[in-house]
Amino acid sequence: MTDTPAYVPPKVWTWNKENGGQFASINRPIAGPTHDKELPVGKHPLQLYSLATPNGVKVTVMLEELLALGHKGAEYDAWLIRIGNGDQFGSGFVDINPNSKIPALMDRSGPEPIRVFESGSILFYLAEKFGAFLPKDVKTRTEAMSWLFWQMGSAPYLGGGFGHFYAYAPFKIEYAIDRFAMETKRQLDVLDRRLADNEYLAGKDYTIADMAVWPWYGALAKGLVYGAGEFLSVQDYKNVQRWTDQIAQRPAVKRGRMVNRVSGDPASQLHERHDASDFETKTQDKIEVVT
Repeated sequence: MTDTPAYVPPKVWTWNKENGGQFASINRPIAGPTHDKELPVGKHPLQLYSLATPNGVKVTVMLEELLALGHKGAEYDAWLIRIGNGDQFGSGFVDINPNSKIPALMDRSGPEPIRVFESGSILFYLAEKFGAFLPKDVKTRTEAMSWLFWQMGSAPYLGGGFGHFYAYAPFKIEYAIDRFAMETKRQLDVLDRRLADNEYLAGKDYTIADMAVWPWYGALAKGLVYGAGEFLSVQDYKNVQRWTDQIAQRPAVKRGRMVNRVSGDPASQLHERHDASDFETKTQDKIEVVT
């Protein structure tokens, strides 16, 4: 394996150059805001600041599912955070999420606003708030939470590991790609074995565990991320494929995928969402026609 010259780490690492790759311009080794920018606030108690990455889709799917169940308190404003432009480093966003990652949520329904960051935490918060998509019995509830935390711990190997080195790194490193491809396929096998005997991850019921895992591993199973479907032989994971297709047909999932989306078919992009009618009137194809 001689893709790159031998690298000898210095005694003390220093940040003296961009690391290359697609996200080099926004990567830095320090936290905190880079500029002052207040966040907009809409008319609903729930204010979401996000982008339709897998982590962002988790939350918009959850909110749309809650609305589909009739929880009117789940109405929300979704504001677009363009991470490629560094919006996540604005002072208002950092006030909500000191880690400068989407999604971030403000709940203004009570006497004092509550900030919620980290996608798994947001899913759990909303499930608790509305009493939905998280089983009541201890055994099934714990199963759902285990798979939720499985996703939070596993996806960095998929996105930051395999996805980065396979699709985004400035040059290919065979060792890194092999290492993370092996782990990604192992994770797909974990899911496939679980779904062989269970309709959903926690059992017979659809929960926040499915909402967390589906945007990452469902997209991977359909070859929609990293251009890696053939490379990973995703078609071999038959149970993951069945589960992926089943969730994709849910109307709330279809809507949730559109919110804060900025790529693909303009008809599938709803950059901001402030009302249920926006899906019919404010998708990007309609806005572009008007302008």
